[in-house]
Amino acid sequence: MAFLIVLAALCFLMFAAYRGYSVILFAPIAALGAVLLTEPALVAPMFTGLFMDKMVGFLKLYFPVFMLGAVFGKLIELSGFSKAIVAATIGLVGRGRAILSIVLVCALLTYGGVSLFVVVFAVYPFAAELFRASHIPKRLIPGTIALGAFTFTMDSLPGTPQIQNIIPTAFFGTNAWAAPWLGTIGAVFILIVGLAYLESRRRKAAAAGEGYGDNLVNEPAPFESGKLAHPLVALLPLVLVGACNKLFTDLIPRVYGETQSFLPSVVGEARPVVQEVSKIAAIWAVEGALLVGILCVLAFAWRPVIRQFADGSKAAVGGALLASMNTASEYGFGAVIAALPGFKLVADALHTIPNPLLNEAVTVTALAGITGSASGGMGIALAAMADTFIANAHAAGIPLEVMHRVAAMASGGMDTLPHNGAVITLLAVTGLTHRQSYRDIFAITVIKTLAVLVVIAAYCLTGVV
Repeated sequence: MAFLIVLAALCFLMFAAYRGYSVILFAPIAALGAVLLTEPALVAPMFTGLFMDKMVGFLKLYFPVFMLGAVFGKLIELSGFSKAIVAATIGLVGRGRAILSIVLVCALLTYGGVSLFVVVFAVYPFAAELFRASHIPKRLIPGTIALGAFTFTMDSLPGTPQIQNIIPTAFFGTNAWAAPWLGTIGAVFILIVGLAYLESRRRKAAAAGEGYGDNLVNEPAPFESGKLAHPLVALLPLVLVGACNKLFTDLIPRVYGETQSFLPSVVGEARPVVQEVSKIAAIWAVEGALLVGILCVLAFAWRPVIRQFADGSKAAVGGALLASMNTASEYGFGAVIAALPGFKLVADALHTIPNPLLNEAVTVTALAGITGSASGGMGIALAAMADTFIANAHAAGIPLEVMHRVAAMASGGMDTLPHNGAVITLLAVTGLTHRQSYRDIFAITVIKTLAVLVVIAAYCLTGVV
């Protein structure tokens, strides 16, 4: 019964998200409904002490990233840089390869260290321009961005700085470059199969005479000036965000050290405020990089931007508030579900899978799916079972680098169910619904999950690491 309650809460939230209802409203309803059926007396304590605590903690850390990312994306749109990039891309690869162009831009940004959420805000304006110019249905944009940003550059390619590739290092004593050949094999599989799927969807739409679409929501404002910026100038802010993110990631710990403390100037006795820099440095780096990108856009396109900045910035901040609250609600839901007895039953049942790599992969992707978070599900799985995974790996003679890569890739598998925060953010930013675009996102999710099995098979057959 405890397991069925957890499953019912998950299915209810996925159904609500798919039907277009607000996750901000239904995530606490689903979570607290599960608590009510499990231990009614804990409903109020769970809501305040766990759900709200985790939700507010997420906003405290990540809302500035959402807001700066939204403003950066809006300025890329208002400056006309998106249209310049689109024009250059069409001239370089041709109209028939718009999907490949967007995937490569997303991959470049993600592998450069830009947050997945920031990539959504930054890429959407010129993805819309390129798809409109190429007469490709807008409904394919979310699946295209998901392939470029949420898959092979998130956790497959060796060295990616995304958090999903960093979490396993603390448990297995590895580094971000663990199992480079296996990671590359998985990345190539995802890219080739994912592009083949999206291209088949594009050809089917073209054969049916379907164009970009009409009466759409959240469409980027058209750029009215006839003169476009040079493509290199238009790309400069995007490149600076990636480069500065890497620079600040290395520089901030050196400047601030492990911790920083200060005494606030208030009346009476004040306790020192202590900030653990090591836990926040990556977020500071992204925020600083986005500020540099915003200043770069303003420096090169002050006049076209400033004319529309008031309305544009309001729209950007409103979008950031909605996206961050959606994701934060999901984070609170995952925390409550993970604290229920039914969740422990799921975790314990996964121990019965005999093969160490399959055991780890299924455990991580299942918990990521339940919590709706790749990093959250993997963090829970490794915190509870890392010692068991390591013991099983040693017994089977499997290098921990392989365990690292399988855990990282599995975390980005079934996490993108309808209630996933990144999926909801992506659809909110593009102005599309689950009904319109989730089919393609789910197909990319299945491909990403299959890639884990491909990597495990490659290791078992060849022993390559």
